[in-house]
Amino acid sequence: MAEAELLYKNPDQPLNVRIRDLMRRMTLEEKIGQMVQIDRAVASTEVMKKYLIGSVLSGGGSAPAKKASVETWVNMVNDFQKGALSTRLGIPMIYGIDAVHGHNTVYGATIFPHNIGLGATRQVYADPALVKRIGAATALEVRATGIPYVFAPCIAVCRDPRWGRCYESYSEDPKIVRAMTELIPGLQGDRPANVRKGVPYLGGQEKVAACAKHYVGDGGTNKGINENNTLVGRHELFSIHMPAYYDSIIKGVATVMVSYSSWNGVKMHANRELITGFLKNTLNFKGIVISDWEGLDRMTTPPKANYTWSIETGVNAGLDMIMIPYNYTEFIDGLTFLVKNKFIPMSRINDAVKRILRVKFVMGVFENPLADLSMKKYIGSKEHRELAREAVRKSLVLLKNGKSEKRPLLPLPKKATKILVAGIHTNNIGYQCGGWTIDWQGQGGNITLGTTILTAIKNTVDQETEVVYQENPDAKFVKSNKFSYAIVVVGEHPYAETNGDSLNLTIPDPGPSIIDNVCGAIKCVVVIISGRPVAVKPYVAKMDALVAAWLPGTEGQGVADLLFGDYGFTGKLPHTWFKTVDQLPMNVGDSHYDPLFPFGFGLTTKPTNAT
Repeated sequence: MAEAELLYKNPDQPLNVRIRDLMRRMTLEEKIGQMVQIDRAVASTEVMKKYLIGSVLSGGGSAPAKKASVETWVNMVNDFQKGALSTRLGIPMIYGIDAVHGHNTVYGATIFPHNIGLGATRQVYADPALVKRIGAATALEVRATGIPYVFAPCIAVCRDPRWGRCYESYSEDPKIVRAMTELIPGLQGDRPANVRKGVPYLGGQEKVAACAKHYVGDGGTNKGINENNTLVGRHELFSIHMPAYYDSIIKGVATVMVSYSSWNGVKMHANRELITGFLKNTLNFKGIVISDWEGLDRMTTPPKANYTWSIETGVNAGLDMIMIPYNYTEFIDGLTFLVKNKFIPMSRINDAVKRILRVKFVMGVFENPLADLSMKKYIGSKEHRELAREAVRKSLVLLKNGKSEKRPLLPLPKKATKILVAGIHTNNIGYQCGGWTIDWQGQGGNITLGTTILTAIKNTVDQETEVVYQENPDAKFVKSNKFSYAIVVVGEHPYAETNGDSLNLTIPDPGPSIIDNVCGAIKCVVVIISGRPVAVKPYVAKMDALVAAWLPGTEGQGVADLLFGDYGFTGKLPHTWFKTVDQLPMNVGDSHYDPLFPFGFGLTTKPTNAT
């Protein structure tokens, strides 16, 4: 058949005509290949061609090299794509990556504050315009590396800070989470009025397909245990955890990722009623429903105890694309067997493939399958770093300012004889970025390019001011040096997912002793770097000022902008700050609500030119 007669390759044809034309040409093998997403570590040009793979991903921290250049990323993605294009029908693959606070796996990219900080950027209800701009900037940096698809935003509603993913949630309040779905049009572009509700949308080659996750109830698990059971009634699930999905679908989100967690004992990956019944049929979502990483394996305890059952149950529940990520031949063989023996109807396979092709056509990958280096300039650009710095300024929450209201400590004077800067988080890019930064779990040290809080302080104070940096000073040192005041920066170490689950939420050592040694001796402001509210009640009386800085990312200058009064504090708590962990879970509106700092709390300061 001549090229001109291949309707699916003609961008002037209506979307549904292209889908129908391609699907009638496809074999079962080609259809199943489209449903497979594998990790880049096992992908190659040959694998893409031989197994007809539809999608590749970078798992957390999965990169072609530790400090891989933009060229290396683009060449890798293009190599996989060439394998896909060399197949009989030439269906392009799509490459996905976790860009959850900027293009966080790529060295030198701009790292924005994690979602919990963005949830604090508000005077009333969130700053959705800021989040939309962050989405647009992230899309440019992701596209610069040849990648068209991101697993973001996380629209979980974190109801218990003991959850290791709480920082991926904008707030305990579904209204804030709903407002922050503006990240989606930032990433994808604004859905035009003539695009039907529920149909995925992508506004050109400078945008990326987004993914609303994790459907549904992931932020409400028992005791905040990751991947655990969300024990709530239908009303609570639909009034707290579901509403942001309505907004995401209205905004044209391309994909929805299913949660590892269960709802009242039923694994979400197995929940046909909520995936097919509600998401697809009731909400009329026409994009791709994708599993989480090894989501099928984790449907059983222990994982992968009955993989054939997991494939059958998950695909019949409505999963369209399966994040394998390694054992793809086992999945392909298993699914082929189940379809040929009628355990999974062909109609279910066709539904999945139709959705995958719809997203691919909307993304324009048939017309523009290969990336180039024309967008390289966007990685870590000055404009994006300024935007991240603005986000840091708007996200910090001032919880205490002065031993009495009449004697505030902040803003700090820039002109001082000698100041002490202490704490293990003061000079550590990795700590201030948190998890999902370069590596899946994050790590300490100068893991990427950015400005540490210490450097920011030195940049900001008067050039005559002596800045003494001591990571862990003892009380004697503090008392004997005649410091004007001290800035202490302490908090949590980086973590992601289950590794971050914590039943005590204490600040790790030596954080508490640094607070005691410094704040017990001189005037101090304590800046907490954390992915959630942590146990600070025992130390608050000693502090003169307390700032929740969340996980601010690479632009530490935004912290100094507020401490020294170049800008005023405006952030408000997106989560209730507890007195003791025994109170948890405790959310605004609960009968036992007795917080240390309530939801929505945040002191303000005015910018000052005072020195």
